[in-house]
Amino acid sequence: MQKRSPARYCAHAACGKVDGFAEPALDVLSPAVIRVDARTGFAHPALALGLPALDEAARVFGVATLAIGNSYACGSLGYFVEELAERGLVALMFANASPSIAPHGGKVPFFGTNPFAFATPRSGEAPLVIDQSSSVVAKVAVIDAHERGATLPPGWALDADGQPTTDAAAAMAGSLSPIGGYKGASLALMIDFFAGGLTCSNFSFEASSFGDCDGGPPRTGQFVIAFDPLMFSGLKFVDRTETLLTAMQSEPDVRVPGTRRTDARRRNQAGIAVPTALWESIQRLAGDRAVMPGEGTEACI
Repeated sequence: MQKRSPARYCAHAACGKVDGFAEPALDVLSPAVIRVDARTGFAHPALALGLPALDEAARVFGVATLAIGNSYACGSLGYFVEELAERGLVALMFANASPSIAPHGGKVPFFGTNPFAFATPRSGEAPLVIDQSSSVVAKVAVIDAHERGATLPPGWALDADGQPTTDAAAAMAGSLSPIGGYKGASLALMIDFFAGGLTCSNFSFEASSFGDCDGGPPRTGQFVIAFDPLMFSGLKFVDRTETLLTAMQSEPDVRVPGTRRTDARRRNQAGIAVPTALWESIQRLAGDRAVMPGEGTEACI
């Protein structure tokens, strides 16, 4: 999934790529099927509107779905599935994006990084969250390497001829490598069906770029499935989950996915260190240059 800077979000709002004033509309298509039209706005308000209805439906029927259509990027999918897991639900989420990955055997970007996420509640621990894209690396990592004149690690990208490359400039003209080769491309295709097809939104190849102001709103989609584990296996579910994770960690170097994220969250309770340049950029966008909280290369917020 490609991450965007605060300045990029503001630029896209200013040029009409995303409508910052859009008011999403919720429609209950059936007792367990909910749709929200983001109306070319940010996905976050649409998800905030739809998730409570999804939660309620899942508890009544055991399984429920939420389709977010005609939206802009939603950032980290893990944030939303974790919210559902904190409420005791098991959740899956899919999102599509503008083209970055060529189909297997192809050369031209066709699929987005098309991320997916999964979360499940745990006993006495933060939910287990898996959040990853269909590409080996986010596009922003290639852009960053290109701007710094750095070489890419092998396996990150393909050039315009569909050949593996470590040259960031060649990668910018080519495509990102899917995870697991053809398997990652198939995963990106599957996610496009969920996030583009079932939400009545654009498929990746139809979406305008998240990287510039050309082409109007991307009109991509997100699709969420929530399960109530109590309906399936009662109170045994969380205990069985812990049995699985404990057995998995019997080897000393094995860790549960998301452990570094939760550890970082604990360390950052008192504040988050960010580069000074980023802090200053945020202040400029806010129209109020605040006094720096500290000198040097980093600020703490």
